[in-house]
Order: sequence, then structure tokens, then C-alpha cells
Amino acid sequence: MDVADAIRTRRALRVPSDRPIDKEATHSLIEAARLAPSCFNNQPWCFVFVQGEPALSSVKDALPSGNNWATRSPLIIAVAARRDDDCKLSDGRDYFLFDCGLSVSQLILRAVELGLIAHPIAGYEPEAVKEALGIPRDHVVISLIVCGHHGDDDSLLSEKQKEIEPERPERDPIDEDFFLDSWGNPFAE
Repeated sequence: MDVADAIRTRRALRVPSDRPIDKEATHSLIEAARLAPSCFNNQPWCFVFVQGEPALSSVKDALPSGNNWATRSPLIIAVAARRDDDCKLSDGRDYFLFDCGLSVSQLILRAVELGLIAHPIAGYEPEAVKEALGIPRDHVVISLIVCGHHGDDDSLLSEKQKEIEPERPERDPIDEDFFLDSWGNPFAE
């Protein structure tokens, strides 16, 4: 699979199986994230790969009912960083979130290539995740990435989730978000 195929194939699927992810695949995900670009090569990200007990159960306990589907996953990755570990630009931009996003994106595309689900979520109790994993107070838990092999038991999905699961959500038309030479001048296809 090439990158273009991985981009087209990628979906935020919500039906992982509980089958463990092997060590080789886990290392491949780490390498994909590790090689991401970052401002001045600061590499502000920290990833906690949560597979063992009791840590995995503690992270799952930090999920709200809307993310109940994630409790079947054999691997949840916590992505954390400190604002001070990356570029702070003169116009007030703190680059650490962008750089972590680049790293997560590479991890997700590699997961797709390996035939895995890698679904980033924002719905969790960040303080509970920090405590469960020993993440320092001065770090921001940016996202959790729910990983697993594709499953077929959708019993943990809400009716709305079951309805939207089969198809990729619509994307905005190019002319709404992509401009040529100036803001508001649509980039024509």
C-alpha cells in the first residue's frame, strides 16, 4: 500500500477486536511516529503505549459512555507533550500541538498500512489518564489513539455510531476550505 492508498483507506472505525497487536506491529507504529518532522527537530511528543493491566483498564475507566466502543481495544496510545518543549513563535503560536499532530498522522497511516484501526479520540478524562499512566502534571494529554485489529461485534456502538460506521463521512467541497492566492478565492478543481 502506498501513502495515497493509506490516505484514501483511512477511517476512524469504532469496532476493534480484542485480539492483541504483536510486538513487531507496535514497533512499526513507534517508528512511524518517531520519524515525523518537528520544529527544529524538537520532537515534543511522548507516547504511552498502554497494553498491560492494570493500566489499560484504568485508561478505559477514563472514557465516557460515548466512547464505550473503545473498551474492547487491546491497545490505547496516550499522546502527551509539554508546551515548553517545542517552538513558541513571536505571534503566539505554540507549535507543540501541530508537531504532535504530524507524528500521530504518520502513526495512523502506518496502522492503516498494517491493516489496523487507529482512531484518535478527544473524549476522555485527561486528569484520570495522567494519574493512571504517571504522566507529569506539566504535560498535556493531547489525544488517545484507540488501536486494534478490525472486529465485527458492533454491540458496544450507539445506534448513531452504527448508522455512520459503514461509510466515510462526507468531506466539505474543495472550494469551501481551499483557496488560491487569497482567502475566499476558491481553488477550482
